[in-house]
Amino acid sequence: MLSQHRGASVGQPITHSLSPVLHNAAYAALGLTDWHYGKHEVPAGGLASFVAGLDSQWVGLSVTMPLKREALALATQASARAQAIGAANTLIFKAEEIHADNTDAPGMVDAIAEVGMGRASNMVIIGGGGTAQAALGAAVDLTDAPVHILVRDVNRAAEAQASAERLAVPLRVLTLDRAPELLSRADLVVSTVPAGAADQFVRWVPPHGSVVFDVVYDPWPTPFAAAARNAGCRIVSGLDLLLHQATYQVTAMTGQRAPLEAMRAALTEAVRR
Repeated sequence: MLSQHRGASVGQPITHSLSPVLHNAAYAALGLTDWHYGKHEVPAGGLASFVAGLDSQWVGLSVTMPLKREALALATQASARAQAIGAANTLIFKAEEIHADNTDAPGMVDAIAEVGMGRASNMVIIGGGGTAQAALGAAVDLTDAPVHILVRDVNRAAEAQASAERLAVPLRVLTLDRAPELLSRADLVVSTVPAGAADQFVRWVPPHGSVVFDVVYDPWPTPFAAAARNAGCRIVSGLDLLLHQATYQVTAMTGQRAPLEAMRAALTEAVRR
C-alpha cells in the first residue's frame, strides 16, 4: 500500500539520522499504517525548492542543520517560540500554509526534567550557535537567573544575543577562559558544541548533583560527559533531546499524543545495533 501521509527529516548530512526510527515507531504504535517517514539530503539554500516539489501527501518535515533558519524564513506562519529563538526545526503543511515551530527548546526542557532538575540557579551554555539559541528558548522554563554563554569569540555571538533579547532571557556572553570559574559553580550546563570541542572542559566539571546536558550523541559518552558522570553529575545526552523533541513533532503532524515509551524503545534498539 502506498503511504498516504508522508514526513521526513531534511538537512546535510542526513545519512545517519535516527529521526525515521522515532517517527515510524510512533506511527506503528498509533496504528497509522498509511504513514511513512523518511530522510532526504538537502543542502544549504535548497529547502525552498525541496518543499516546492512536495505533493499533498506530505504532512511535515523535521529540519536539521544547516536549514533551520531557512525553515523559519520559508514559513507562512511561525510559532512565537520559533520566532523568538530565530530558527525552526519543524515544518507542518496544512492546506496552503506552512507552519514553523521549534521543538528543540521544549525537548530540552523535557529531557532535563527526566533527570529531576528543578529551576536552575546557575545555567551555563557552551557554544553560541543555533543549538545554543534553542537552549536559550529552553532557559525560559529552566531558570529565573541570568544565563551565561561561553564562546570562543564574543563578537560571533550576536545571533544568540538577539535570541536572548527576544526571549527576555538575561544573558552574559563570556569567553572560554572564564570556563573554570563558571563551570565550577554551575548547576546546569548545556554543551551545544560538536564532538571534541568540549573535551577541554573535563578538568572543570560542575559540582556533584548538577546536570550536564551534552547534545552530542555519537560518539557517546563524550569525555566531558564521562568526567561529569564520574563526578556525580546527572547526565543528559543528545539522544534524549532527539527523543523528546520528536514527540512534539509527532503530535503536530498526526494530531495524536506521541507514544513516548514506544519511541524510546525503538531508539534504544537502533542505537544497540
